[in-house]
Amino acid sequence: MKSFWILIIALAAFSGAYAQETPPPNTPPLNNSSATSDKPKVTGRMDSAAANLAEKEGIEVEIKNIARFRGVRRNQLLGYGLVVGLEGTGDTKRTPFTSTLLANALKKFGTMIDPATLDAKNVATVAITAELPPYSTAGNSLDVTVTSIGDAKSLQGGYLLQAPLYGANDDQNAIAVAMGSVSIGGFNASGGAGGSVQKNHVNAGRIPSGAIVEKSVPYQVVYNGKMYLELDEGDLTTANRIVAEIRSNYPELAPYAVDGGTIALTLGDKLDSVEVMSRVEKLTVKADLAGLVIINERTGTIVIGGNVRIGPAVIAQGNLKIVIEAFNDVSQPAPLSGGSSQPIRNETINAKEESQIGLMSPVTTISDLARTFQALKIAPRDMITILQALKEQGALKARIRIQ
Repeated sequence: MKSFWILIIALAAFSGAYAQETPPPNTPPLNNSSATSDKPKVTGRMDSAAANLAEKEGIEVEIKNIARFRGVRRNQLLGYGLVVGLEGTGDTKRTPFTSTLLANALKKFGTMIDPATLDAKNVATVAITAELPPYSTAGNSLDVTVTSIGDAKSLQGGYLLQAPLYGANDDQNAIAVAMGSVSIGGFNASGGAGGSVQKNHVNAGRIPSGAIVEKSVPYQVVYNGKMYLELDEGDLTTANRIVAEIRSNYPELAPYAVDGGTIALTLGDKLDSVEVMSRVEKLTVKADLAGLVIINERTGTIVIGGNVRIGPAVIAQGNLKIVIEAFNDVSQPAPLSGGSSQPIRNETINAKEESQIGLMSPVTTISDLARTFQALKIAPRDMITILQALKEQGALKARIRIQ
């Protein structure tokens, strides 16, 4: 079957950067929803000064979206149980532990059964998983996922009997208890002549709000008078910007960067940890953008960060010729706007379909290459080949991650 490729070029650093002049100091955050487009299409010409500013200073975000306080985390829960009420699609005798679990469950109610005599095709043994969010307390509900671990054909129409869920470090005291009807989001059906039809995976399902938290997990956020803010993705530049922002607003916290992924705060005796966490999380900083290209060859998806740069290179791709030249220019603000002239760097792009070699000048931006690819309707497979070749040659100054 012919593969259909979908191209998504995400120029993250250029979000909201289509202005015609240098943005004023009080420009709203670049992640404003009104400045984004639903279509993954590169059109128009971006203002070079605004684009360079976004790449240099990053994207403005709240600290809580890129970092968390040490001790505030999710916890994974795991348990095993029985799904009953299946229409002959449960485990067979080739899964002997199902009979053992069912016999043990009945034993609790005073019924003694030899597991070897059971042939309960309406029962399936499942693994039950859930995530306990931070600050969860007794009585909160959790979504759970159940997955067959035997040879059951389907969990369609099944009901999970009450089963305890445990944390990773304690398999004696249940943190939550799960029970409820299993929704598989699909179906399977078979006819007498051997024909069958199936939609989605029928051996795994979910139970929305199917578990109730029985006890909260204790956590610690203050360590010898200090709190630690940990970045989701360590970055020295972003860590230093967070330190500067906290020091500017709350100097009494005496922030400093332990490393590129951890910032230490001094709580003191008069400050409340919850109030400090709330106020620090609401501060906004400009998160630095790493030069990264993500390629998924299975789907033909390409995601390119706006901070990617291309050095001098020559490209020969079939009969395609690409020439990108850079020159210096000046961005002049509108009259009476109060702005000042800024030096910018613009490019001219020429592309032809002929049997010649293309020359790429130093510091070519990925947006220039993307516009050229779009104008010439280059196939995603060819784009992947070109990007990988540029990386191998050393001209692509970014990390490539293959999914």
